[in-house]
Amino acid sequence: MAAETVAKAGCKVIVADAMPSPARKFLMAGKSGLNLTKDEDPAAFAARIDGFPALAPVLEGFGPAEVMDWARGLGIELFSGSTGRVFPTAMKASPLLRAWLARLEKSGVELRPRWRWIGLEDGFRFDTPDGPTNLHPRATVLALGGASWPRLGSDAGWVPILEQAGVGIAPFKPANMGFRVAWSDPMHRHFGAAVKGTAIHAGPLSSRGEWVITRHGIEGGGIYEIAAQLRDGAAGHVDLAPDLSVETLARRFASSPGKQSLGNRLRRALGDPVRAALLMEWGRPLPGEPAQLAALAKALPLRHNGPMGLDRAISSAGGIRAEALTKDLELRALPGTYAAGEMLDWEAPTGGYLVTACLATGQHAGHAAARRVMG
Repeated sequence: MAAETVAKAGCKVIVADAMPSPARKFLMAGKSGLNLTKDEDPAAFAARIDGFPALAPVLEGFGPAEVMDWARGLGIELFSGSTGRVFPTAMKASPLLRAWLARLEKSGVELRPRWRWIGLEDGFRFDTPDGPTNLHPRATVLALGGASWPRLGSDAGWVPILEQAGVGIAPFKPANMGFRVAWSDPMHRHFGAAVKGTAIHAGPLSSRGEWVITRHGIEGGGIYEIAAQLRDGAAGHVDLAPDLSVETLARRFASSPGKQSLGNRLRRALGDPVRAALLMEWGRPLPGEPAQLAALAKALPLRHNGPMGLDRAISSAGGIRAEALTKDLELRALPGTYAAGEMLDWEAPTGGYLVTACLATGQHAGHAAARRVMG
């Protein structure tokens, strides 16, 4: 996005990419359906971007409506789901990327794969297939990613370079990640099962989304919505029947035939074997009184052993601190150098927020870089 913005201003642009092919994390994001943005009020959208107040005006310049117009301009048809999430009709990222790369090439942008930035000695130094090479650009936009999914290229290898140059950087930590759980043997039969019809609460956040029981723990959109609070120490609670009152649920527990096994009684009352299994897993010792059992099912402690690591996280928190940047996203310690995307110290839930904020910061930094070059 930065390259496109600078090229539109009439500047010569080189994109140095450490990987053999570009946009690998973008393609990964589209593996199960590319969620480009969320069609909602701009102020509500911006409120979901946490940790970097300066991003609010950035998103004003390139928010959900602008992302949709940009994608349609590439010939990509879009649709909005029931929750407002916006996807390409084809669901995949590859058609959009092909159209985008073709437009960049037509505008004169030169892509140089396998060019890894390794330092700031005599300009910007790169390790390339033809040996070490230095560039001396009039302006540079860094869009090197955070620290999640390192095998796709965002391995945070840039951190020591910028720290040595005097740029303040907050340590990386996983965001939009699952949590490890040491399951008991009876839970093994539920590995891979989707948990539906629950509400999870952690700190001020809540989620009604689906999540998944895995061999390693719990993952999925419903977990990611409240993951930051859990990661930072807030207690989590699961409401296994959010559409029922405690009294209604207590009556269901009381009406279950006493001759049935405990598991069958819980399944009958909750209407779902997976939720019943979670109640037995996280709620023991279970109270015998229906009212107490219902109260527990409405506020079941979410017991976990900490977040999964950066290598499994969808995104990362941490990165270049806000005070290290100007409002143009220019590095105070390196005039003429700008930063965008997950390099910056912010985080957001899945649902279109991450992609949109990355595009917006890329465009914002690109405009600033173009102004510097064009005078």
